Amino acid sequence: MCHADSFVEKGITHRTVGIGGLQLIEPEIVYAHAFPDGRVLAVSRNLEKTVENIGRYSRKDAETWRKLVERYLAEKEKIVASLFSPPPALSAEVAAWEGTAGGMEEYRFGLQSMRSWCDQTFESEEVKCLFGAFALFMAHAPDDAGGAELAWLFGTVLQDVGNNLVRGGMHHVSLALADRLRSLGGEIRTNAGVEKILVSSGRATGVRLVSGEEITVERLVASGVDPGQLTLRFLGEEVVGSEIAGKMRRYEWGDPAFVIYAALDGPVEYKAGPEAGAACHVHLTPPSLDPMARASVECRGGELPATPLIVSWNDSVIDPSRAPAGKHLKKFVVLGVPYEVKGDATGRVGIGHWDEVKDRYADYLIDMIAADYMPDLNAKLLKREAHSPLDIERKLSSAVRGTICHGAMLPYQTGSMRPIPEMGNYRSPVENVYLCGSGSHPGPGVSMAPGRNAAETICSDLDLGLPATAPK
Repeated sequence: MCHADSFVEKGITHRTVGIGGLQLIEPEIVYAHAFPDGRVLAVSRNLEKTVENIGRYSRKDAETWRKLVERYLAEKEKIVASLFSPPPALSAEVAAWEGTAGGMEEYRFGLQSMRSWCDQTFESEEVKCLFGAFALFMAHAPDDAGGAELAWLFGTVLQDVGNNLVRGGMHHVSLALADRLRSLGGEIRTNAGVEKILVSSGRATGVRLVSGEEITVERLVASGVDPGQLTLRFLGEEVVGSEIAGKMRRYEWGDPAFVIYAALDGPVEYKAGPEAGAACHVHLTPPSLDPMARASVECRGGELPATPLIVSWNDSVIDPSRAPAGKHLKKFVVLGVPYEVKGDATGRVGIGHWDEVKDRYADYLIDMIAADYMPDLNAKLLKREAHSPLDIERKLSSAVRGTICHGAMLPYQTGSMRPIPEMGNYRSPVENVYLCGSGSHPGPGVSMAPGRNAAETICSDLDLGLPATAPK
């Protein structure tokens, strides 16, 4: 994507990129963490400002953060190359660790838990929360193996490139890509659900839609759905075999999410002040990793967490086009709730099917947010819409069990083992059916890296050239 236009308004950069007029909005405050006592810790696009903000909590941690960002910048080219290329085989990775200075430290860091890394790296509990929270974005609880690297990478990438919103909503990314495809002669069908990929002699020959229509496959199928649906539903055990089907049935999806959209009669102020209100998103937790860990245990035990990590998105503040003039919108994403409600750690909601308890849980969370973080939230609330894990799954079949990552980013579900070793190179058990979604390396996020890497594999198989480009 190329820059076509850029201007700054009220400290926020507006940038138009070269696909369908897509507009990115880049707030100066990248993200923040607000605490119930009214304090806030904010990350600015300017590293020196971030260091100054962290220094209010710990001078040592401020300098540590500077070094962590410098480490990322020194390794950036290597990191980007690893994300935007097919993953090496596990044996090659192990050999590289063993044969490279510092390789075994890299291996250790890749398996370290978020809490272990935070305790080892920072002295301030608030700073641990600020950066550690990112592990939960990938469904990693504080004590899960592998969360450290995710937390560091999330935090440093956003420090480096900012936290951008798409003007008008994220769906404009899909619309821009669709326009680009049509301009190249491509065709897009909507409301045309797939029932089955038809296979003969080990190759896909067609795709049957739920309407009964069959579309002939001339060369290949590239699938962006979750790997479980592709393997077990669209291909089926009779095609992939019992061993691969069994491995996909045990594939781990991670912790579901719960989302509340709140329509507001005007701006809502944070108890923490204007820094929190101007950030792209804000983590809301007490100043300790313990409540995050406790909430994860409650979630995985089937209980509604009492104090989950809530990510508050200031969408309409950053992008006024998201709401009518004078009105505002907040999106609260709760990271880590059970798929089946078997208990209630809040003591206020009760037990039952999600369709029965979701509104009561949303009320509980709204009241908690108002009490601890946004005192005027209830007074400004016009309407709120809650989406349980079941709602999310119903709306998007690839959000299996209400999750958002196409599979948990566990050590044994990353790299060449994502989603499973037999499908870790973007190739399915069917010769001309490929995976190109977040269930493949390097995983979820608006990087489009899995698709780019799948294209490299496809072009290699077809003896076609692929331009050697990668984002910077």
